[in-house]
Amino acid sequence: MAEPLFLPTTSPGGTPTALEVLTLSLDGEVFAIEAGVVREILDPVPVTEVPGARSFVRGMINVRGKVVPLADLRSRFGMEPTPRTIDTRIVVIEIPLDGEPIIVGILADKVFEVTAIPAASIEPAPRIGMRWQPEFVRCIGKRSDDFVIIPDLERIFA
Repeated sequence: MAEPLFLPTTSPGGTPTALEVLTLSLDGEVFAIEAGVVREILDPVPVTEVPGARSFVRGMINVRGKVVPLADLRSRFGMEPTPRTIDTRIVVIEIPLDGEPIIVGILADKVFEVTAIPAASIEPAPRIGMRWQPEFVRCIGKRSDDFVIIPDLERIFA
């Protein structure tokens, strides 16, 4: 039996109804992070560079007294880096990595809203025809006439 694509909200009978997500923009594309992993959203803060860090890790930031790595998903998806703007935000998430929860910040060009994507409109990512590395895309959702990319955060940070 295939592993579920996501952990959706369910109806009282246990039927999947929707996936609650935080939508954000990267390079003009809409991405969605499962709302359950989002801890907070921050305005840009000073970043301390870390020599020898992985290419998509911009450095470390201070989040309420804790040292947190700051990742740039634009780099991981092969997008060109851009300077920060008035809309740039840091989304602080907590995800499991090797069985342990880790906290990491990810840069977003813009954060939109927390919303629900109906379970019926979520499909596996196509293996061809995408400009992003398919192994980093967990699934694709459809909202109105737009597609929403739901990244596989565990695989991105593994």
